[in-house]
Amino acid sequence: MKFTMRTLLITLVLLAAVPGAMAQNLTLMLDWFPNVDHLPIYVAQEKGYFTEENVQVKILSPSDTADALKLAVAGKVDLAVSYEPQTIIAASEGLPVRVAGRLVEHPLTTLLFLKSKGYTAPSTLSGQAIGYTVPGLMDVLLEAFAKINGIENYTAVNVGFNIVPALTSGQVAAVMGPFKTYETVTMAAKGIEAGYFELEHWGIPDYDELIFIAGAATLAKKKDAVQGFMRAVARGLDDARNQPEEALQAYFKAVPDVDKAIETAAFERTRPYFAGTQTIDPKRWQAFADFALAHGLIDRPVDVKTLFSNQD
Repeated sequence: MKFTMRTLLITLVLLAAVPGAMAQNLTLMLDWFPNVDHLPIYVAQEKGYFTEENVQVKILSPSDTADALKLAVAGKVDLAVSYEPQTIIAASEGLPVRVAGRLVEHPLTTLLFLKSKGYTAPSTLSGQAIGYTVPGLMDVLLEAFAKINGIENYTAVNVGFNIVPALTSGQVAAVMGPFKTYETVTMAAKGIEAGYFELEHWGIPDYDELIFIAGAATLAKKKDAVQGFMRAVARGLDDARNQPEEALQAYFKAVPDVDKAIETAAFERTRPYFAGTQTIDPKRWQAFADFALAHGLIDRPVDVKTLFSNQD
């Protein structure tokens, strides 16, 4: 009996030292339906990088465009793909949000419209209905963008995921939130030419488009697992840059139902924007937070250092 118990204890100790044993579970909610913006995540999953970090990741898609951050902050999911502006807005509202890492390091968001409409400047959209995709973010960005660029008397409409139908049906004249690297490609596949105003060229500062966030309590509790997750994603990002065809095939294997032609074209447009490092620039973040306060995106100032306080 003593020998059996001793053997059991030794076995448990050995198992704890084996890569992949005693793996921590993490749930990740995407910001949108799966697409090539998320390719490095799926590469990390498909190529076993998460397993090598002793992390098991369950990837979830949101039912609503505003779900991810709210659920992460509430601890309903461990991690979420979110946006720098949304995170700063949440922090200003006193929500305990923390930044775990980066996915896309420059703005992709546009004010998108049908090119056939011939809008030459944002102000030409005055008096129109303008859609937005993510409540609590894109409507707030739209308001600031409109003030900066002289868009007057517009009506804001939540179109959620239904970007192209809202435009082609005439429900809205433009939509705030679509990516210049993705929705433009999906529209082109339907024979629709997109026009757009890039935010960073019309008064909005540079920012990290897609980031990974967690609630403060989750990050404190699962810090090692989250750091392992980010190391695995960093490897997926490296593959996207250095082995693009192999990375794309890994993504297709993980998400087999996507339109491969659209995703391939979108991937080529997105690749230059993927985060080159996981070094977050506090000065750039603070500049955006100060801009957000000055232009009414937030009501209270944000010291961005508090968003990174749980990181080493």
